[in-house]
Amino acid sequence: MMCRGKLAGLFWLFIGLLVAGQGAAATEPVGRVELGASAAEADVTVACMYPMTGRPASYGRDSITGIKVALAELAQQPDAPKLRVIVDDSRSKASFAVQMAENFIETDQADILCGMVSSGVGLAVSRVARDRRIIMIGTDHASSRSVLEEGHRYYFRVSSDTWYSHAAGARYLRELQAETGWRTLAFLGPDYEYGRVAWRDLRQALDMLGVAYQIAGQYWPKLYEPDYTLYIQSLLESPPDILVTALWGGDFNAFIEQARTTNLFRKMPVANFDTGGNYDTLVALGQNPPPGLILSARHHLNWPDTERNRRFVQAFHDLSGRYPSYSAQGAYAGMLVIAKAVGMVGDVSDTDAMIKALEGLEIELPKDPEGFTSYIDAETHQIVQAQAIGRPVASDRYPPTRVMLGEWVVYEAELLKPSPELVQRRRGNRTP
Repeated sequence: MMCRGKLAGLFWLFIGLLVAGQGAAATEPVGRVELGASAAEADVTVACMYPMTGRPASYGRDSITGIKVALAELAQQPDAPKLRVIVDDSRSKASFAVQMAENFIETDQADILCGMVSSGVGLAVSRVARDRRIIMIGTDHASSRSVLEEGHRYYFRVSSDTWYSHAAGARYLRELQAETGWRTLAFLGPDYEYGRVAWRDLRQALDMLGVAYQIAGQYWPKLYEPDYTLYIQSLLESPPDILVTALWGGDFNAFIEQARTTNLFRKMPVANFDTGGNYDTLVALGQNPPPGLILSARHHLNWPDTERNRRFVQAFHDLSGRYPSYSAQGAYAGMLVIAKAVGMVGDVSDTDAMIKALEGLEIELPKDPEGFTSYIDAETHQIVQAQAIGRPVASDRYPPTRVMLGEWVVYEAELLKPSPELVQRRRGNRTP
């Protein structure tokens, strides 16, 4: 009898060959894309919104590839439901995405809404889902407000949010303070929903841990800011002991490149606990990253170093010819979660049964370390996962990047869950 490990290896080899064959004719998506089953064959229609233009377009591109990897995997499971997945460009604009969501529901008869990168867009579409009583699966936007202040029975999220990443970050900073004695902290974040909530989450987590510190400055560039010169100058004039930033994607990369021309990185460590360890940033760091970077992300190529994670990364690469950003794992997870819930319920039109299936649902994902399985918290509808924080180290394992994160400090998932008291306090501030 063939052992389970060998069977799993053969299965993933087949998946890699399948997606590689699909990738031979693949082109970069522009505008509306339809994947998976036809409308006539599908058991469920999933309508997703991702940015496909502008600075965050790579997140939409990788999300679509992550969906393709999931669909290829599901296609090899005889009992898996057939998913029809529609993806269109949110343009990172809340008003446009709201109109698109309504059109998905009315014209495409979407059963489930999904996706989104911008937290502002995610919140706006979540309100549509609440009002229209349709399930929404958030795969990438990260504001913790989505599951706390504005959480509702129809909204679920399958990637880490700002609370989990900054609860881990606060623990890292507490341990760093014990080593270095740092006292002053500055924060640099995009001036919209995501950045503001990330800063609040970090402060709350530090206070809950009893970390004593002083705020040396708060800086709020606009989203997609092209020039960070004034912020860098201000930080250099009043340098904190440590800088925490919630810039993401091209914004964070631009900040690093502009700060490299100064001595900012020699004056203060720079930490980014939610998005800074994304693959595109590691590529942009080159062979000689600035000193003092402390980074994490919602998924890593080299952590956990498990068969599950390695197979996902390889299947993505076989399909696209590149390595995935964290958004890909979120979109991949969204498809597997939807498929599992539909398979449990059978009839996707039974919304109450679908909600019951999603609450507490367990799902094995590439992000899971050995011995742990991701699950959706029944109270908050937020996926519960571990968080790893690291520093850049030399590596040519995933070219063209010359560094990967290492020197890992890992925080267990259960340790990061918001306490019932915090959930109650935050939900007392619900938006009517």
